[in-house]
Amino acid sequence: MHSPAANHGLKIFTTCPSSALTRPETALRQLKDIARWSEDSGCEGILVFTDNSQLDAWLVSQVIIEATKRLSPLVAVQSAYMHPYTVAKMIATFAHLYGRRLYLNMVAGGFKNDLAALNDLTPHDERYARLVEYTTVIQNLLRTPDPVSFEGRYYKVSNLKMTPPLPAGLMPGVLVSGSSDAGMRAARELEAIAVEYPKPPAEYAGAAATCEAPSGIRIGVIARSEDAEAWSVARARFPEDRKGQLTHQLAMKVSDSSWHRQLSDLGKEDAAAENPYWLVPFQNYKAMCPYLVGSYDRVADEVARYVDIGYRTFILDAPDSPEEMRHTGVVFERAVARCPA
Repeated sequence: MHSPAANHGLKIFTTCPSSALTRPETALRQLKDIARWSEDSGCEGILVFTDNSQLDAWLVSQVIIEATKRLSPLVAVQSAYMHPYTVAKMIATFAHLYGRRLYLNMVAGGFKNDLAALNDLTPHDERYARLVEYTTVIQNLLRTPDPVSFEGRYYKVSNLKMTPPLPAGLMPGVLVSGSSDAGMRAARELEAIAVEYPKPPAEYAGAAATCEAPSGIRIGVIARSEDAEAWSVARARFPEDRKGQLTHQLAMKVSDSSWHRQLSDLGKEDAAAENPYWLVPFQNYKAMCPYLVGSYDRVADEVARYVDIGYRTFILDAPDSPEEMRHTGVVFERAVARCPA
């Protein structure tokens, strides 16, 4: 998956399993296994979640780094949890101890109950304005060995210096949710990669290279040589589950996330049986993204259309096995073969 995708400027990330869905006695081994499968498949990095129900993203990232040689944790960072200086210090410390680059997934918080428990009642769009300042302070601290001063509406620092300084080649990449207008504005202002939960490719109405800024999507992939086999695997892995559906409905009530609403609205539409765009895992609270299901060629066609639209970063759902990563690798090899270099 690494070489042809990288040659087309694509970055492929996988995702850690949600710690809310893992058992304590197997969580550490599962995390290390998935990190190694991702690295062996040539992925750029791996997304590490954060919210009130998850394990600490920084400690999880340290496990990933110690279990791999080059894989970059894509650390979800929530401004309500720590001061921007602490984030910058974490990044500089990882660089100093391991010589590894991180990516940051800057999140504004989607679950209102999580934020209310922390006494953060900031409205949705304001949280993104705050996130811009927060990320700017982090970036300023990491870009220079000199003292940094910054005064904004939400954050102020004076003559603050990062020690140890970050080597220039280890400056973290930054991603921001682009599913809302406020999120997209923040991504543009920060020159970050705007990550979306995509619509079916057909709904982009033949658009080509329409992304105005560096853009990415989160998807899952289940592909085999034949459609029927892929669908059999998909339905066995993600059976419909009433408890999961109720959990999904509850999450919708406490979320003000634009992507959560958008995917839920798409899920109300009856998709044709042969449509590779599949939302059952999302609707049953087993995945936080849409899936593409079908034969290698069918799914590769869909991925190639996303690339044509302008998406260059793909964050895949947590892999089920190293074999599943190999199947996904076939999809991306065929997808990039359909795209102009």
